[in-house]
Amino acid sequence: MLQRIVTNGFIAGLIVGLPMIAMTLIFGENAPSGVVGMAIGYTTMLVALSVIFLAVKHQRDVVNGGVIKFLPAFLMGLGISAVAGVLYVLAWEVSLAISGMDFGAVYAEHLVEAARARGATEDELAAELAKAEAFAKMYANPLFRMPITFTEVFPVGLIVSLIAALLLRNSRFMPARASV
Repeated sequence: MLQRIVTNGFIAGLIVGLPMIAMTLIFGENAPSGVVGMAIGYTTMLVALSVIFLAVKHQRDVVNGGVIKFLPAFLMGLGISAVAGVLYVLAWEVSLAISGMDFGAVYAEHLVEAARARGATEDELAAELAKAEAFAKMYANPLFRMPITFTEVFPVGLIVSLIAALLLRNSRFMPARASV
């Protein structure tokens, strides 16, 4: 099962990571951001992490003879999510290196602009600027940045793992077809 977890996690990680790197190569700092960027990112994550469902179904139908309990199915999904998350983090680091973008500073600037747009007072703006600068400084540290990046993809994998385990523990749900 460990080999299946690593293999499927690697596949999911490539599916979610390679488009990120490709978009960085194509668009650089002008890659889609905001709602469009989030929609593209989370859709890619869902597509990539659908590998969890396929892997758990294979484990149930082929390896386990049509039966899998909730906990092994859920843990398999979490393992795949963890491997995919690590590859996602590596892809983000490669994207940052390729583009030379200082994401912390860009995001900090976005926070200040959002405060200005909502009509923040000078004191509120100064507080927001201080928070934004502190974030940019922390984000420059890979030991802060990498876990934050991991938490973008892992919760999606957690939800997909939970749904897959809940559905596939029932052997009558999408049963294996008999070979002809």
